[in-house]
Amino acid sequence: MNNLIKRALTGILFVVILGGSILYSSYSFLVIFSIITVAGLWEFYSLIENAGKASFDKAIHCFGGFLLLIAFFMFASTNFGLSVFLPYVFYFLYLFISRLYLKEEDPVQNWAYILMGQIYVALPFGLLCFLPFEHVGDTINYRQVFPFSFFLFLWINDTGAYIVGSTFGKHKMFKRISPKKSWEGFTGGVILAIITAFMFSYYFPAMLNLSEWIGMALVTVIFGTWGDLTESLFKRTINVKDSGNILPGHGGILDRFDSALLAAPACVIYFAMLNLF
Repeated sequence: MNNLIKRALTGILFVVILGGSILYSSYSFLVIFSIITVAGLWEFYSLIENAGKASFDKAIHCFGGFLLLIAFFMFASTNFGLSVFLPYVFYFLYLFISRLYLKEEDPVQNWAYILMGQIYVALPFGLLCFLPFEHVGDTINYRQVFPFSFFLFLWINDTGAYIVGSTFGKHKMFKRISPKKSWEGFTGGVILAIITAFMFSYYFPAMLNLSEWIGMALVTVIFGTWGDLTESLFKRTINVKDSGNILPGHGGILDRFDSALLAAPACVIYFAMLNLF
């Protein structure tokens, strides 16, 4: 019971902080996702080091991920162009050149894990910056409803999948990777996400029409489920239960944002297909 209460309180506080940061302004959006990106990278690289897979300076590579997030945010929210990526290009060059001067037993493996962190953690949060911004001539609009609905679809899906799966779940989706996930739970989560999409189409018909809202919900839920399974496979591979303990009752940053790490790039592709940037 104590763990359930702790989990509920953490979840409520998490939703309030993240949702409030997204809705308040583009700058609070940047601040919260800068914190999440750096914390997620630190967690990822710590897991790799603790598993004995590689060894490197985590602070430098967390800063590199921060530079990538800033570059995507500036590119999406301003008219500065591709020059905003130059600081990250310098970091990228440093990543490879520095290995020439370090006496490492396996520099190739270190390169691989460092780049995996950049691609798996930093890149999705960077791409997420495309969802709220729309360029109309010289005007750039901040559309907070899109990142907010993105996370709401993920949260609704997780809640529906848990309730339906724990009650009716019999047919396992990926028993080898995540024994608790069932097709019944997945279906329940999808249905609740579609119902939520109907609500968004009612209150925000000018943003997307009904079929487009449903499409966004389906893309988010399907790729979010794959994202959840991907992190489960990663944790099983390095033999850990949780990615961290920063969120009481929920584990770590990667545990909380695992679904978003694949859903965000998928949603960006979906938005590009709808020409919404």
